Amino acid sequence: MPTVDVNPDELRQLTGHDEKSDDELKEDMFGLGLEYEGDTEDGDMQLEFAPDRLDRLSIEGVARSLRYQYGDDSGVYVPKLNDADWTIEVDESVPEERPYVTGAVVRGVNLSEDALDSLIQLQEKLHATMGRKRAKGAIGIHDLTMLKGSSATEEGGNSIRYVGVDPDGDRFVPLDADAEMTPDEVLRAHPTGEKYADLVSEYDRYPAIYDDIGLFSFPPVINGRRTEVEADSRNLFVELTGTDQWTIDKMCAIICYALDARGGTIEEVEVEYDDRTLVRPNFEVTTKEVTHDRIETLLGIEFTPDEVLDLLAHSGLSGEAEETDDGGVVYEVEIPPYRVDVLHPVDIVDDIGRAYGFNDLSPRYPDVGTVGGRHERSQLEDAAREVLVGLGFEDLLNFHMISEEENFERMRVEPSTDVVGGGTPATIKNPYSEDYTMLRTWALPSLMMVLENNTHRTYPQDLTEIGLAAAVDDSENTGVAEHRTVAGVLARYDASYEDAKARLQAIARNFDVTLETPPTEHPSFISGRAAAVVLDGETAGIVGEIHPEVLVEHDLEVPVTGFEFRLDALE
Repeated sequence: MPTVDVNPDELRQLTGHDEKSDDELKEDMFGLGLEYEGDTEDGDMQLEFAPDRLDRLSIEGVARSLRYQYGDDSGVYVPKLNDADWTIEVDESVPEERPYVTGAVVRGVNLSEDALDSLIQLQEKLHATMGRKRAKGAIGIHDLTMLKGSSATEEGGNSIRYVGVDPDGDRFVPLDADAEMTPDEVLRAHPTGEKYADLVSEYDRYPAIYDDIGLFSFPPVINGRRTEVEADSRNLFVELTGTDQWTIDKMCAIICYALDARGGTIEEVEVEYDDRTLVRPNFEVTTKEVTHDRIETLLGIEFTPDEVLDLLAHSGLSGEAEETDDGGVVYEVEIPPYRVDVLHPVDIVDDIGRAYGFNDLSPRYPDVGTVGGRHERSQLEDAAREVLVGLGFEDLLNFHMISEEENFERMRVEPSTDVVGGGTPATIKNPYSEDYTMLRTWALPSLMMVLENNTHRTYPQDLTEIGLAAAVDDSENTGVAEHRTVAGVLARYDASYEDAKARLQAIARNFDVTLETPPTEHPSFISGRAAAVVLDGETAGIVGEIHPEVLVEHDLEVPVTGFEFRLDALE
């Protein structure tokens, strides 16, 4: 989960509630879904929150939500926009892989060291989440007074240019450097350039932004030192480039709302493409409908329409109630531009529930004529888990989502093959993060990731997981076949195939099934040290010694043996 660092004294100042103690703030933020994770070395509160609320990636966003919760603010707020004085001209030489740009001018912002730290934190958190580590969207924030714009029109105004440049083209001084460098030299010799080189290194021409003086931004890699923002900067130019206009526009809106909370006045910027001109930032308020009946059904509470409208207002939303032909009530709800998470009416119901207070909901028995009990699959899963723990394994619960790189590449497995874990992945069309782009096809990669993160801990490490795996299957109604899988790894200096097989034999005995292990080949395992797991005559999985290339890929210095098989093979 993402985390954000918040100074409690500054939070009290931004909310206007100096009387709130640290404990009261923690309790209030917990009601918003922000969980206190401890204090930083500087005494800031470290908060963990759901990754959908990207508007809370800064202290300004947290303070805004608290002001709504306290009743100090209500309804949708849209900052006033001044007319554009600056234009971003998009040249035809811009790399086709990164064609989109957006921006805003912010004047009179009240920056301080703390405010600047918060702005930098928001920028980097947006890069890591919505921007997918800058691959989908990257933010540049510049001191406006250091820019010299070309004349945009006959009536006046200023313009900058978004262009494509040769790798060995114009030179500039990047941030944290003292000498001029070409874009190619930045990628090869600057620490930040080396970190993000993969994003643009394959381009024939690199993205760059120029003013009348010269190159001042090399997105998505680094800004120029000339326009660096300091604590005494008052007028800012915000530019974002990326692979998707909607994404960078939403990121821009979140940045602008944070700067508005610091007293800044937002000014429009015109973005001139060959075939159209956009006026940004995009502060369009969207609408969604939700019925009164659905709100009451999901939350289990009876509301009056006025109560619903009041709860919407305390969520930072605005709504109007209309009576339907069948006598019901439907709400047309306005969504502010910084809310990227409201995709469905149920998201609105969630906001209403939080505004009401989930702790104030009273549990009740469902009005059904059945008695609950454990599902047979759940009983089998618990029994298998008990056996594995009895054999010395530590039981884990990992995410069912993973990336193609972790699931396939780092395990030396090709997708859409017939080996264990080689199914066709069910991918997410528009994932929030490049770390979670698909449903995993097997669980062994998840265990290898845990081992990779635990190299600082003592060995042996015997880990297991019983969880979901899935692959595309056109014969299923949903198009995806899901199954429960059992995986285990043994990491120790003397780990061998025989150790893993011995655990499998113990499991087979406990469930009274016959185990056979005929030799087989699998790219994740050492050739000649791997076998198929055959239970009661049905091939159910794989067991063997993990291939050295997989170990090196995961920075492991001890041998690892592992196995994986379908849970239903134990029935």
